[in-house]
Amino acid sequence: MTHLPDGLPPLPALAEPEQIEAVARDLEGLPLVRSTVELERLSRDFHEDSPVLTPLLAGRVAQLGVHASSVEAVQRVASACVRHAVPLTLRGAGTGNYGQCVPLAGGVVLDLSGLNRLRAIDPLTGVFTADAGIGLAALDDQLRQAGRALRLLPSTARSASLGGFIAGGSGGLGSVRWGFLRDPGHLLGLEVVTLEPESRRLELAAAASRPLNHAYGCNGIITALTMASTEAVAWQELVIGFSDWERAVVAARTIGESSLVLQSLCLLEAPLCGAMPWPGGGGGGTDADHRLLVQVSPDGLPLLLSWLAELGGRLLWQRPAGSGQGLPLAELTWNHTTLHWCRRQSGWTYLQLLLPQPELACLQGLKQAWGDDLLWHLEGVRSQGAQRLAALPLVRWRGREALERLIDQVLERGGLCFNPHVLTVEDGGLGVIDADQVAAKTLYDPDGLLNPGKLRGWWERP
Repeated sequence: MTHLPDGLPPLPALAEPEQIEAVARDLEGLPLVRSTVELERLSRDFHEDSPVLTPLLAGRVAQLGVHASSVEAVQRVASACVRHAVPLTLRGAGTGNYGQCVPLAGGVVLDLSGLNRLRAIDPLTGVFTADAGIGLAALDDQLRQAGRALRLLPSTARSASLGGFIAGGSGGLGSVRWGFLRDPGHLLGLEVVTLEPESRRLELAAAASRPLNHAYGCNGIITALTMASTEAVAWQELVIGFSDWERAVVAARTIGESSLVLQSLCLLEAPLCGAMPWPGGGGGGTDADHRLLVQVSPDGLPLLLSWLAELGGRLLWQRPAGSGQGLPLAELTWNHTTLHWCRRQSGWTYLQLLLPQPELACLQGLKQAWGDDLLWHLEGVRSQGAQRLAALPLVRWRGREALERLIDQVLERGGLCFNPHVLTVEDGGLGVIDADQVAAKTLYDPDGLLNPGKLRGWWERP
């Protein structure tokens, strides 16, 4: 079975210079971007960790950029693009890993980082409404002033935006407790701007918002989000060393299935640990140690510390989150693990998997088949109400055929692959078309101008 794209999907022709100039005239008074260097910056994300996507996306650059700082400005951009039949790609902070914000068909790129306010927070429920372009770190800081916090955060929280996380992300820190962004109960409503000659601003309830969640900005312009929050916790960070890999995996499962309140639970195979910029000068341990990275609530800390020997681990390092020097422990987990490794080791890439249960059989079988070409990075997650282990393994690049074969072997063992080497929403997920996402695009982007080439269900519709 083929899992990797051979080329680009069907795309509209690049807009003619006359079309771009017509859009620019309609947007007089807004901050426009014409500099080649700045357009290139606004047209890329972190897809370079994929040797499949990198050549496909090379040279894909917007023809005009716009910075918006109000919903009215967004509506002006949307209307102008429709009037002149110019594609429009949305951009938050550009921290995605799969080319979600790379404009495949040129056109206009709209930077939403100027929409950056926390609009409201309910003091009783903690439900909040915030602009799409607000930074996650700034938003979390403001929520904490009210005793609340974001439920889910990517490892890029210090730079990522809220709208970009919902449109292009899926989970991260907090997923061990709260699951994934598309699970019901997180996203409670959206403010959406339509792509029509007279653009409209719509307020969507939770059910109508769901098709725009993780849709790469293909089926509506999200300008504000209403979401649930959680109580603020003073997380305690620990690094736990294990000399035995099997015991480390069992410990990760055991801790994840306990009643401890956790924010993150990450397990790194020993060879990966040497490439991580550990806070505090290395976190102790030896080169042979596998390391479990945990963020736990203060009330769970005594139990976890007393449990370590029984689990087969030993404490290497500990501190309260947000204290001390160096990177937050969270920035050694999720896709930051990939980033640190690939910046130090050339010729590697990665996959994103949900492992079958029991996990050890799959982990050991694949390790036996691939040896040191496969290095395990596991994350505790909650999937459909059950505790599971997800994997973001580092994979030595041996070419397309080898990566295809590895994906096949994962699927044959009952695992799921959320492929980071594809361009479309569907193929990066379960591979099936979401009819609700296509229906939403029909409603809010009837001419198909938003981020063309990323929603396979749009061009495959009858």
